[in-house]
Amino acid sequence: MSLGKNITDAFAFWRDNEFFDEATRAELAAVTDEKEIEDRFWCDLEFGTGGLRGVMGAGTNRMNSYIIRKATRGLADYINANFGEEAKRGVAIAYDSRNNSAIFAREAALTLAAAGIPAYLYTELMPTPVLSFTVRHLGCVSGIVVTASHNPKEYNGYKVYDRNGCQVCLEEAERIIGCVNAITDLTAIPVMDEEAAKEAGLLKLIGREVLNVFCDTVKKQFNGLEKNDLHVVYTALHGTGNVPVRQVLGDLGFKVTIIPEQELPDGNFPTVISPNPENAEALSIGIKKCEELGADLVIGTDPDCDRVGIAVNTPNGIRIMTGNQVGALLVNYLAMRRKASLTPNTAVIKTIVTSELGAVIAEKYGLTVFNTLTGFKFIGEHICNFEKTGSHNFLMGYEESYGYLIGTHARDKDAVVASMMICEMAAYYKVEGKNLSEVLDEIYAEHGYYLDTLDSYTLKGKDGQEKIKAIMETLREKGTTLMPGIDRISDYKDGIEGLPKTNVLKYWMGGSWVAVRPSGTEPKIKIYYSVRGDDQAAAKKLLEERRAVFAAIIGE
Repeated sequence: MSLGKNITDAFAFWRDNEFFDEATRAELAAVTDEKEIEDRFWCDLEFGTGGLRGVMGAGTNRMNSYIIRKATRGLADYINANFGEEAKRGVAIAYDSRNNSAIFAREAALTLAAAGIPAYLYTELMPTPVLSFTVRHLGCVSGIVVTASHNPKEYNGYKVYDRNGCQVCLEEAERIIGCVNAITDLTAIPVMDEEAAKEAGLLKLIGREVLNVFCDTVKKQFNGLEKNDLHVVYTALHGTGNVPVRQVLGDLGFKVTIIPEQELPDGNFPTVISPNPENAEALSIGIKKCEELGADLVIGTDPDCDRVGIAVNTPNGIRIMTGNQVGALLVNYLAMRRKASLTPNTAVIKTIVTSELGAVIAEKYGLTVFNTLTGFKFIGEHICNFEKTGSHNFLMGYEESYGYLIGTHARDKDAVVASMMICEMAAYYKVEGKNLSEVLDEIYAEHGYYLDTLDSYTLKGKDGQEKIKAIMETLREKGTTLMPGIDRISDYKDGIEGLPKTNVLKYWMGGSWVAVRPSGTEPKIKIYYSVRGDDQAAAKKLLEERRAVFAAIIGE
């Protein structure tokens, strides 16, 4: 292949210019494969509506300190241009256990300081929901968390929060993106000396004092138990959940067994293929321990502790629960326990790619259900609007990808409060002689069997992006001829159902649907299947027929 002039020039600039640190230049000097050079420099790592996320390394299309500085300077320019004196309220910064997260967080803090904006930087790793809480607790104008959530070890990321502790939504994100894109010279971005920043009051360090307030606030959602003899096996998957999850569960009297080899932070995540509780493999060590001890439940949180996966010990063996199943269980449990305080203005919020089962349960209790686009920021946006207008009371928000929020202490998914509520729910039903698997089967018996799954196809680099674009074009061309039984198609690219425009297709087939969505944070295209059948066998048959259609399209 022949590299274009822009790629060749960018590569040479990063490799040879002494502005870049020695390790960066040495890394690039060792790169000779033209395909790899193209992948590192064919574009700038996009600062999108979800912030930054990418593979760590040297280059414009990689996560590194220089790209962090650019993103942060853009954010600082946006804050200084739009908030005036309020900019002095500062920006809270947290980071997870990933390699380089602490370094990137420090770079962000000192870049803000150089722009005259105080940075409140945590002295140790913290969960994403704690950052969301911190922004409002300290009265900051914005927040940053350095994390790639559940991605493999090669990745890192950078998310921006507004003054409400909610990830910035589309309009504000676009304005910040404009400021980031306006920065074209990495060598001209000022970074303040750390000691000078501290002396000037522009770098302020935060310890565990805010975390303790967060944990106390989470415990206010606890509904109480007549008896608590639940035994839970917990794994932090080398991430940030170890301290707060164990603190909250321990304070409430749950018996918690930890997985020692996964307890401490480690950005290499040596005991798992990927630190993603959506994958059964990530919980395998916890499951083995649960079986050995005869414990009731396994809980695992991802590196930034905003997602939680569970497995239930039953007389017939371990049953791993999906995000859709746990979400439905939680809606059912909360509505039942808090029935006396519920009104038609009590709201449950879910995303358009989340199973309808939780919505059906909520409607049974007379609650209002809101649907949002994928991304918890849209759930957080609804919570903020409820507070402004007084129109609804928030009960719970969730998404199929293992993210849940009960309470309004955070405006992002929170695996700390979710872990607590899952344990409370399991302990409550244990008194009745039931486990969560049996409760789920009772729900299916009442509302029908819902089978939900996700196929995720990774298509990396420039070629991958082009293929994803071509797949979406093919699907739109095929329309209702794609497969039998399609009643209608919801194409969200033009903005429908009162939602912002987004590149999602949803095919409706009776009580079932299939949704197709290119990921906004990873080089993937995702196919979500939700099948409602009279029983498991019927649902499985329909699912396999529909998966085959899309597998053929993706494989073309």
